Amino acid sequence: MRITRVDTVLHGSAFTYGAKPGAAGGNLRLSRIDTLLVRVEVEGGLHGWGEGFGFSLAATTRDVVDRLVAPACIGQDARDIAGIGAMLARRFHNFGRNGPASFAISAIDIALWDIRAKAAGQPLHALLGGAGRARVPAYASLLRYGQPADVARNVAEAVRRGYRRIKLHEVELDCIQAAREAAPAEVPLMLDINCAFADAASALDFCHAVRDLNIAWVEEPTWPPEDYPAMARVRAAAGCPISAGENLGGPVDFARLFAAGAVDVAQPSVTKHGGVSGLLEVARLARPAGVAVVPHCPYFGPGLLASLHWLAATEAEAPLEIYFADLDTPPYGLVVRDGFVEVPRAPGLGLYPLMGSLR
Repeated sequence: MRITRVDTVLHGSAFTYGAKPGAAGGNLRLSRIDTLLVRVEVEGGLHGWGEGFGFSLAATTRDVVDRLVAPACIGQDARDIAGIGAMLARRFHNFGRNGPASFAISAIDIALWDIRAKAAGQPLHALLGGAGRARVPAYASLLRYGQPADVARNVAEAVRRGYRRIKLHEVELDCIQAAREAAPAEVPLMLDINCAFADAASALDFCHAVRDLNIAWVEEPTWPPEDYPAMARVRAAAGCPISAGENLGGPVDFARLFAAGAVDVAQPSVTKHGGVSGLLEVARLARPAGVAVVPHCPYFGPGLLASLHWLAATEAEAPLEIYFADLDTPPYGLVVRDGFVEVPRAPGLGLYPLMGSLR
């Protein structure tokens, strides 16, 4: 089953921000959201879809796939997913072990798992574990708005749509308090503060200020994200769970994170950290460390689908991240109903791109 073609498609869509784009405190100054889709084809025409981390990096990741990674994949045996991943990682490590090169390799891995499951005639989750959930709970991952009124309005809308878990990207306490007042008391808030603090003491002050607001976790409290001792100091005294992982370089970095005792919740990204294979490895490392795994996946393409299948297969239920930005032309027809996402049952990832929305 040799790889014969690797093609890339850059899907772009306008989206609903939920506030005035570029408003004070806003963290997304894009006119559209880009999703990089990678199509891998093998002998006989069977193909799979993958995704490399996108947003403002999508075009750069696409360039890495087209010029470096795709040519190296041609002629490789698609059944040897681990071998291809190891070969690509070694060959292109000088281009960075955390960045567009690793994002490109992740896209190939996801597509190869899609092919493996299609060849087996099974949905991907059937190859990953035995839980077989028909649906997975989801949480609304809100954009950063920076204004209490905007935060409250979007939280209320997420609750109206059926979400019972909500993530904020706010740092200002008045915005977080506005969210708490807008959501029912039983709805937990995740706080992704994007490495806001350069020292553990400031991060601890923040955690102490919010810990009584039914906080599911504080995500990435310190900068830089690989300062595991600082994160461990925060975790030891925060009074609320600590999560991290999206900005690490892969399973090796997660092993260091766990060894430092720095997190309660690990957040590997299937489009960054080696695809489905990387997600499986991080989960394997997390088990003996007693760390929960909730994938980072604010995506709209195969990365979101692969994360959904992984969550459907795992023994411990965990929620799927859904980016709270309605796309005018989504690449896939995945639907959230009453705070849950149904798991596709067709072979592979189970859904095909809506080709009319691609370019």
